[in-house]
Amino acid sequence: MMESKQNQVLNAERVQALETWLRTTGTKLTQVNGQRKYGGPPEVWDGPAPGARCEVFVSQIPRDTYEDVLIPLFSSVGPLWEFRLMMNFSGQNRGFAYGKYGSPAVATEAINLLHGYVVEPGFRLSVRRSTEKRHLCMGNLPAATRQEELLQVLRVLAEGVERLSLKAGPGIEGVSAIVVFSSHHAASMAKKGLVEAFKKKFAIIVSVKWQSAAKPSADEQHKLPKSLAPSPVKPPRHILPSQPSGPPPRLARPQSTPLGFCRAVGGPTAPPAPSSTFQGPPASPVPALSPAMLLSTLCEANGVGQPFYEIYYSHAGPDGFLYFTYEVCVPGTSAPFRGLVPILPGPTAPSMWEEAQRAAAQQVLHRMYSNELAP
Repeated sequence: MMESKQNQVLNAERVQALETWLRTTGTKLTQVNGQRKYGGPPEVWDGPAPGARCEVFVSQIPRDTYEDVLIPLFSSVGPLWEFRLMMNFSGQNRGFAYGKYGSPAVATEAINLLHGYVVEPGFRLSVRRSTEKRHLCMGNLPAATRQEELLQVLRVLAEGVERLSLKAGPGIEGVSAIVVFSSHHAASMAKKGLVEAFKKKFAIIVSVKWQSAAKPSADEQHKLPKSLAPSPVKPPRHILPSQPSGPPPRLARPQSTPLGFCRAVGGPTAPPAPSSTFQGPPASPVPALSPAMLLSTLCEANGVGQPFYEIYYSHAGPDGFLYFTYEVCVPGTSAPFRGLVPILPGPTAPSMWEEAQRAAAQQVLHRMYSNELAP
């Protein structure tokens, strides 16, 4: 118990050393989604963005070791395109990080040189290839499912869907799909919500799991101990203040569910008529902007003012996500939207509020466009 409390106490000297290093080197770090990020790319980068197998996963990091030690260490192998250190509420790191290089060869060299490196007495780093899981396998889809229609459905129900491929045949019940996402975070969030979304919207039970990864190569087959990353620290229950943003540019209404997919699952071939005149702006290509901006734009297009968010911390889940309840009041609607959203831990209340707002706005948009609650 005493050790647990000590692990949550910041080492003031280490924090000061980090701040001094940031000032003297001009290095910029950004905090987002429970992690502190360098680069992606850095200000000076000569070359294309990294492809697959360029990222390494680093664990067994002392909790009070920060970027002033880690970035120079991993940059000694080759230029870093990005370095992400996972953080908890106490301001300490969570014991693991991700470093991305410009090529798989440099990432392999980092594994060979830095795996087992003694970063301080009693702490040997574990360095291996990052899996960067971005592929989900969806099963038990209707036999009449078409690739283009399913892609449109998934882009309505989840963020970051890039492409998919269907597969069917002996030993496969119904139709299965391999769905590729833009990031591991997007895939992880979709994995948590798609089963319930398909059950609610189409009354079918699909399976969603990670697509099996390829076998690691010989240079990656280290016997590694498990990461000692702790569970997130529960913060006190409190309300996070609303932070309205300025009016965004006008966007298009998100795509509705394709009629072909409705037929495939035995549903109606036309959506029910909405019970109000709350309409989106005219159709046009949709830029990749946040759900909060899309919701704000929808309200602006209808001249009803900006939505108001009330967001409360609920609990920490065993999956490492923090859960927040929300109530979103949209002017002109008959009732507020309420729900529960999972987010990754963040170092500050404003960063967590922003992520919870994004997730809440996404749920509100899905409910409005699927007519679950008529505006």
